Amino acid sequence: MEDYVTKKLQPIHHSNVNITGDFWRERQAVNRSATIPAVYGLCESTGRIDAFKLDWKPGKPKMPHHFWDSDVAKWIEAAAYSLANQPDAELETRVDGVIGLIAGSQQADGYLNSHYTVVEPEQRWSNLRDMHELYCAGHMIEAAVAYYEATGKRTLLDVMCRYADYIGAVFGPVPDQKHGYPGHEEIELALVKLYRVTGEQRYLGLSRFFVDERGRQPYYFDIEARERGEEPQDNRGQDYFQSQLPVREQTTAEGHSVRAMYLYAAMADLAAETEDEALLTACENLWQNVTERRMYVTGGIGSSWRGERFTTNYDLPNDVAYAETCAAIGLVLWAYRLLQFDGDGQYADVLELALYNGVISGVSLDGTGFFYANPLDVIPSRYESHPELFRIPVMWPRRQEWFQTSCCPTNIARTLASLGQYVASVAGNTAYVHLYVGGDISLEVAGEQVRLTQVTEYPWDGDVRITVQLDRPAEFALALRIPGWCPEATIAVNGQSLDLEPLMCRGYARIQREWSAGDVVELSLAMPVQRLESHPEVSSNCGKVALQRGPLVYCLEEVDNGPNLHDISLPEDAELSVRFADDILGGIMVIEGEGVRRRLADWEGKLYRPFPSHIETVPIQAIPYCYWANREPGEMLVWIDERQCKITG
Repeated sequence: MEDYVTKKLQPIHHSNVNITGDFWRERQAVNRSATIPAVYGLCESTGRIDAFKLDWKPGKPKMPHHFWDSDVAKWIEAAAYSLANQPDAELETRVDGVIGLIAGSQQADGYLNSHYTVVEPEQRWSNLRDMHELYCAGHMIEAAVAYYEATGKRTLLDVMCRYADYIGAVFGPVPDQKHGYPGHEEIELALVKLYRVTGEQRYLGLSRFFVDERGRQPYYFDIEARERGEEPQDNRGQDYFQSQLPVREQTTAEGHSVRAMYLYAAMADLAAETEDEALLTACENLWQNVTERRMYVTGGIGSSWRGERFTTNYDLPNDVAYAETCAAIGLVLWAYRLLQFDGDGQYADVLELALYNGVISGVSLDGTGFFYANPLDVIPSRYESHPELFRIPVMWPRRQEWFQTSCCPTNIARTLASLGQYVASVAGNTAYVHLYVGGDISLEVAGEQVRLTQVTEYPWDGDVRITVQLDRPAEFALALRIPGWCPEATIAVNGQSLDLEPLMCRGYARIQREWSAGDVVELSLAMPVQRLESHPEVSSNCGKVALQRGPLVYCLEEVDNGPNLHDISLPEDAELSVRFADDILGGIMVIEGEGVRRRLADWEGKLYRPFPSHIETVPIQAIPYCYWANREPGEMLVWIDERQCKITG
């Protein structure tokens, strides 16, 4: 069992990766200069920060909401990651000031929650199902760990250790403790982080208690409802909270997609720390269900706006796709953890897919506009005229600077700031490179300090040059991921080509040799334009294709192709080419080709007419999905018709 469950890879700390490649360097720079300050300003103007002053009184505006603390916590976490990468005295002073407010709001018994302390002081822990006490605590714990690791300052860490100890006294298996668990998971994975930084087993035990208790009968959410004087009538059902079954018995991803991802990430953490084979098996079963039946081509998950949730297998509508930004981030967190068990490239493939598509589609290029949901098919007039008929976010296709529930902006900020953690891992005498990002990676492998310098134009180009730097020759393995989307790859070391096939293991090319300073590995990943089709049971995509090149999924926008995108078809034999367009969105690789559409002039005064219509050829241009909605508002389409078309005029 130990061989199967024990985590074999150790991810390197994000601060050990210095990203210099244009694609992600620019994203991180905008995150640092625009997103993190914007998020702080909105936390301040909306009252989220002042809530910790505990001076709100009934009748006053800006009543502390039950999830506000989590937004401030994620801002602190984002700032901490940014400080670890690039010191900023002004930002650090600002964070210290906010931490001072938080520390001052902690109650004598260790409790810390701005809403319950001043709004409902007698109702602590009375509604774990709907309120977010444990969720907020989890995010604040993550912030405390990140800030301590970045600065060495313990104020917030000590505050959260005290709070976690209080929570551990309230919740547990003994009769006088509450046998509950959070309606919105998060604290479970945060407690594992707290355990790792402090070494205190009680935090790991508390995380395991919350995970193990979930789904046991009688259902705790029913018990607490009766204690509130209510009958359990929640129409969302236990599956909405992933509590319909004990977690080890769950095989399908159910309910609120963000909550599910945070739970599954915690399950993976606990499987690694406690060598729990059943937890890991459950993760693998759930992974298979999500990635093979319930995930969008962009890495988005959670198809329904109603409950922001998973629905059924192959139910992946495009025009009302919810695909919340936070859910894609959660998928990244889960994939990242599963990847560390045995370095299986399938997890890195999905991690990369979600990062490049489902995550960064959620933030504008200037870093101040955000999508909560990420559709794959947008016709603005449909939503703007009668949004109540569609029950979907009426801001499409414009990003918003903030939301009443602003989990996504703060989540994006912390994800981009900590991007380096996903790039590489070490396992014994093997250094794994998961993501191809221009920059330097510092790591220890086989007892030696090694620096890997990547030079690449990825994701626009599949050529990667890695230079190895170390003080003295040393033997170890360098494992380079060959992405699942890549049909052909070549590798050379110091100009000598290697046979790739015998090097391959679980999606990685493993090169074992004695390395010397200045050795160069040249990896070339073929990046053809690929037409993707979906499973026949995904009814919304039948007869359609999506375009992908490298890790990037592409889309059509009205600004490039005119209106009525749904009437464009891509003939099966149409040639597609790529071009770097430095005049579009700061410079991107576009896909160009020739499509066909019906001649609109023939339809004047007609709603229906005999088949076939006159067909005309039209040029098409597709851009990466993560860049859409950064120009004029208009239609957008990922899945394009691929009909047999006869040109009749």
